[in-house]
Amino acid sequence: MSESTPDVRELICINCPMGCRLQVTVEQGQVRTVKGNVCARGDRYARDEVLNPKRMVTSLIVVPGSSEPLSVKTRTAIPKDRIFDCLKAIRACQVRLPVRIGDVILPNVLGTGVDVVATRNLPDAPCQGSGQTA
Repeated sequence: MSESTPDVRELICINCPMGCRLQVTVEQGQVRTVKGNVCARGDRYARDEVLNPKRMVTSLIVVPGSSEPLSVKTRTAIPKDRIFDCLKAIRACQVRLPVRIGDVILPNVLGTGVDVVATRNLPDAPCQGSGQTA
């Protein structure tokens, strides 16, 4: 049986301002070594980034009755390969006023266990001609 050649990947850690240059050795689908990190967070980041990269998703939703879009984000990171599907789900979402920061707009997006939440307030639309809120 032939031995597989280790894959060495270089990353820059984004967990703190240090920006450690990491070298991650991957062999047979497993991280064998992480070098260059100053702290344990760098080791954890490297392992996660190589084996299961995740990202936060931010987007805008057009809301009927509002002159401004609603900004939203995932509460935590989702798998990187699900980003475009997440954006499609957000785009298909229909939101009603009023909306408050932190309101869950899309629960458990794509079965990831992560909610999409509002990142701004959008009040009720004003009544026609009165200038008062509904």
